[in-house]
Amino acid sequence: MEPVTEREIRASFVNCTKGEAKRLPVPGDLADRPWDDLDFLGWRDPSAPQRAYLVTPTGDGLVGLALRLATPHAGQPRRTMCSLCLTTQPGDGISLMTARKAGRGGQQGNSVGIYLCADLACSLYLRGKKDAGPGSRLHESLTPEEKAARTASKLAAFLARVLG
Repeated sequence: MEPVTEREIRASFVNCTKGEAKRLPVPGDLADRPWDDLDFLGWRDPSAPQRAYLVTPTGDGLVGLALRLATPHAGQPRRTMCSLCLTTQPGDGISLMTARKAGRGGQQGNSVGIYLCADLACSLYLRGKKDAGPGSRLHESLTPEEKAARTASKLAAFLARVLG
């Protein structure tokens, strides 16, 4: 992913108002991000732990999504798999995140969900730059580029559900 600016990030959001996009917290460490290893930029809201944001390049430019994490349910801890990078993590390492649909659907309260790594570091997990612990990655014969392409395809499908 190419480096992006705060202005580009704020202008990319498709499922929130311009006012909401203007007020959302943008990471202060944009210059320090490992851009060459990122397929998308994702971050959690430090002041509202149930909110997260994701910005990804598409053929039509950047697309940003405001996400809300589902409330974790009590129960026996289990491993869950991220829908994008296929990393498995125990407990709250994977969260169901919902995005309000763009346009009229979102105005009517419709949303779509996806299971994602709670820290949104999918790109780093699939490249082996971050470790989620023993047993978190299944052995695959795919190259890192093929894994990244698969992740991009899965993210594009989710974006299409949000935009559709």
